[in-house]
Amino acid sequence: MNKKETRLRRARKTRAVIAEKKAVRLTVFRSNCHIYAQVISGCGSKVLAAASTVEADVRKDLSNGGNASAAAVVGKLIAERAKAAGIEAVAFDRAGFKYHGRVKALAEAAREGGLKF
Repeated sequence: MNKKETRLRRARKTRAVIAEKKAVRLTVFRSNCHIYAQVISGCGSKVLAAASTVEADVRKDLSNGGNASAAAVVGKLIAERAKAAGIEAVAFDRAGFKYHGRVKALAEAAREGGLKF
């Protein structure tokens, strides 16, 4: 197995547990240059809120979309948008990535923004 396959295997296990609970989930994806976050409904078929470093209003404030400070900005933004959609509590789906660095920065910023997980 390569790196991507093992990450996706870890992600599948986490998503199975979250799907059993029918919880709203905060999903994170990180690439080398950007980080993306989505709040997905309990049934898994509808995106309720989204934020990323690709968006124009986020990019104008950042010099680099692939660092921890950019992830913190996305975390605060996703928390604001989720609260606007009426979502208080989510299950954190890190998509098989280690809870470290950019993923951790996004999660902590979302918690500071008022999301509970």
